[in-house]
Amino acid sequence: MITSVFKKSTVVNYSLIVVLLVLFFFLYQTSDALTANDVKGILKTATLLVLLISSFFLINFTVKKNNLTKDSSYTIFFFLLFLLIFPSVFGNMSLLFANFFLLLAIRRLISLQTLKAPKEKIFDASMWIFIASLFHFWCVLFILLVYISIFFHVSRDYRNWLLPFVAFFATAVIFLVAALVLDPTWITHIINQTQTNFELDYFTNNYQNIALSFFVVIALYFLLSMMMSLTHKPLILQASYKKMIFGFLIGATIFLISPEKNNTTLIFTFMPLSVMCTNNIEYSQNRMYQEIVLLLLIVGCFLCFFTQL
Repeated sequence: MITSVFKKSTVVNYSLIVVLLVLFFFLYQTSDALTANDVKGILKTATLLVLLISSFFLINFTVKKNNLTKDSSYTIFFFLLFLLIFPSVFGNMSLLFANFFLLLAIRRLISLQTLKAPKEKIFDASMWIFIASLFHFWCVLFILLVYISIFFHVSRDYRNWLLPFVAFFATAVIFLVAALVLDPTWITHIINQTQTNFELDYFTNNYQNIALSFFVVIALYFLLSMMMSLTHKPLILQASYKKMIFGFLIGATIFLISPEKNNTTLIFTFMPLSVMCTNNIEYSQNRMYQEIVLLLLIVGCFLCFFTQL
């Protein structure tokens, strides 16, 4: 029953997911005592919502354009469920901006498999990653995914290996000029973010600990499932699925080393994990298994959301 709702990709499906997103977003906003009702607060709320909706459609476009999933709406639905596990992400503008730019980078890297305009795609992806790092410094680790993609597709041309450096200097120059003109404290903010913190003692309540444990179990299950079934995927798509695996591992590393420890930092793993979940569901021939997995995820994510409000 549940699978029949999301196994198709129609306007109705997308509308339902967007409505759910907006509903849960405002449930969080109304429960957040720090939410302001003045013009500045309204603009911030509108920006957060636009970032979230844009991220959803960007994810959907990426997976459909590159045939990472079948014609379903599972991927963006799973992305919504993962957001519910850590509801405070609905109020974190820096992470939403960083994640949006990383999604733009991933879109370019996945499309590299077509071998059309590879240099432009490498440069664009690198620049989006460096822009994302301005909002959360350790997003810079995703530059590893650029080099992994180069290795998979266009490693013979040495110029491709140098393009990320060109993108770095271009982004750095623009940022430094803007910072010196507008606000020099931006530079100090970036420098402060270069620190690391491996401690996992930041929980303010047990529900955050439970949410993290639930997410870890989900992530490990679908990650192992993808790795074990990788050789059975179409050969032309195996490199793209490997990028999803590496992307997830890089996102998890960012969570582990970020100085400002918070569950919401795991947002960088949501997109690749959503693709893994979708593949697990879509390629399973057991309807009962599909229903049980979806039901457990929905119930677990909803419980995590409401217990943390």
